Amino acid sequence: MLIQINAGDVQSSDALQAKVNDEVHAALKHVENSITRVEAHLRDDNGQKHGGHDKRCVLEARIAGMQPLTVEEASDDLYKSIHLAAQKLGRAVTHTLDKNNHA
Repeated sequence: MLIQINAGDVQSSDALQAKVNDEVHAALKHVENSITRVEAHLRDDNGQKHGGHDKRCVLEARIAGMQPLTVEEASDDLYKSIHLAAQKLGRAVTHTLDKNNHA
């Protein structure tokens, strides 16, 4: 499973990239063989301004033979947004694959 990270207006770092990779792999390890690629889009909607749930993580999973599946989370902390989005993506992919297998 390939993970592509687009940091957008967020200052990228090795730690940030490791966080995305670790969270996505942990959330999708049980369905990793069904996924060809995950794209992560990170944004800070308010830039230098402080406050609010403006740190966004959008994850898009490319599931073999299916339409892409996208989830989004926003928080006051980018690392928290990444964690929450990865968890949400894991649940969404599992649900989609289960539904597809029973169709």
